[in-house]
Amino acid sequence: MQDRKNLSEIEIEEQKIIENIELNIWEALIPVIILMGMLAYNIFFADGEALGEYSNQFILLIGGGIAAMVGFFNKVRLKTMILEIWENWKSIFIPIMILLLVGALAGTWLVSGVIPAMVYYGLQVLNPAIFLPACVVIAALISIATGSSWTTSATVGIALIGIGEALGISLGMVAGAVISGAYFGDKMSPLSDTTNLAPAMVGTDLFTHIRYMAITTTPTIILTIIIFSIISMNIEPTGTADVSGMLNTIDATFNTTPYLFIVPLVVVALILTKTKPLIALGTGVVLAAVFAFIFQPQILDSLSTSNFRSLSNAIFTDTQIVTDNEKLNDLFSSGGMKGMLWTIYLIICAMVFGGVMDAIGGLARITRALLKMAHTVFGLFASTVFSCIGLNTIASDQYLAIVIPGKMYKQAFEDRGLAPENLSRTLEDAGTVTSVLIPWNTCGAYQSGVLGVGVGEYFVYAFFNWMSPFTTLIVAALKIKIKQLVFKPA
Repeated sequence: MQDRKNLSEIEIEEQKIIENIELNIWEALIPVIILMGMLAYNIFFADGEALGEYSNQFILLIGGGIAAMVGFFNKVRLKTMILEIWENWKSIFIPIMILLLVGALAGTWLVSGVIPAMVYYGLQVLNPAIFLPACVVIAALISIATGSSWTTSATVGIALIGIGEALGISLGMVAGAVISGAYFGDKMSPLSDTTNLAPAMVGTDLFTHIRYMAITTTPTIILTIIIFSIISMNIEPTGTADVSGMLNTIDATFNTTPYLFIVPLVVVALILTKTKPLIALGTGVVLAAVFAFIFQPQILDSLSTSNFRSLSNAIFTDTQIVTDNEKLNDLFSSGGMKGMLWTIYLIICAMVFGGVMDAIGGLARITRALLKMAHTVFGLFASTVFSCIGLNTIASDQYLAIVIPGKMYKQAFEDRGLAPENLSRTLEDAGTVTSVLIPWNTCGAYQSGVLGVGVGEYFVYAFFNWMSPFTTLIVAALKIKIKQLVFKPA
């Protein structure tokens, strides 16, 4: 879940799909093919810096420019494209504010001792042999309770990454486990906005949708936990032998006390009571700042000449707490709000490309072409899956990856005599969970920015996320519990 809006604020009926009869499928694909080619070259051959530090951002803008030229050629006005970009930008205002607050949260939770305390107690409780499956389960429970994969990553996710780093476990593995659990909980929680949005788009009810999702989601999460259990039993954490030394260093540097857990518990409690994410995260920042003065005055003194300046730096810029342990020095650093700017720029540029593609009718044209290829029931499911993944890639937004296929495939499912929950489940299996696997999608950019782990590093280990589309296709191919429409006699 992006936490962009409450469900009540999602204007489902006003979501419009722009179609352009002048545009053919090959013209719609031109910007996509060029964008994918440039991004692939930048990532695989130029180490992500073909055009400098912000290469991906520039490439997305170039892709948007190419899409605009295709639009001009097909009689789309500049004003239409600008309005769509503006609508996209308006929709990401809240996510950007959340990202800035998460940066501030990371900084204040560091100087207040919250993150060090989580690592300190976590190292004593979480055995390396069960650490990765434990990450999946913990993230899943928090996400089910809060309905938010974003909140899960910003709270327990950051702590679990810290513990994993201290143990010397691959951060890609840890992030993959956290994301797998977080998105399982996001899918299955009645509090999640995407879990409410998918059934609303196709005409079924929330709890029928959740029950039907369990058919594909349960085996996928069980398999995910089994895989992580096998990995955990076969890896040798490089930090295990140094745990006692790290515990002593944390204890000597920070005032570690269970009282520090009040801060994350308050944030989670606020989310559970349906408090706005901005308010909940903002409260976490303020409360951590107060705790920094109470519990860690020596840390604030060591960082700057003024305690208030130390706190300001933790919120807005870089903070580095130096210890006698090199691993902890890497762990106890934060970029504050400044550290989130690369991710924010990426999201803004992705919205430019997605907005132009939507304005010229490219998104609708590609989706409709995929729909025409569906000649069988399995083909219909497969077409839906590819549409959701494609829209996550092109539009960079998981809401559009649910809304557009939901509207365009609804009648096709009805014509085949398929109950609407077949479509709503597929939208979640392919739309919600794959968004985090696209680096420039708002979800992929958010998770990599918050956890500090690149999408390329955690992609393979986000087993639940990339296995979910395959599971829904296997279930469709084997015709397992494919619910039919029940027609009432006239």
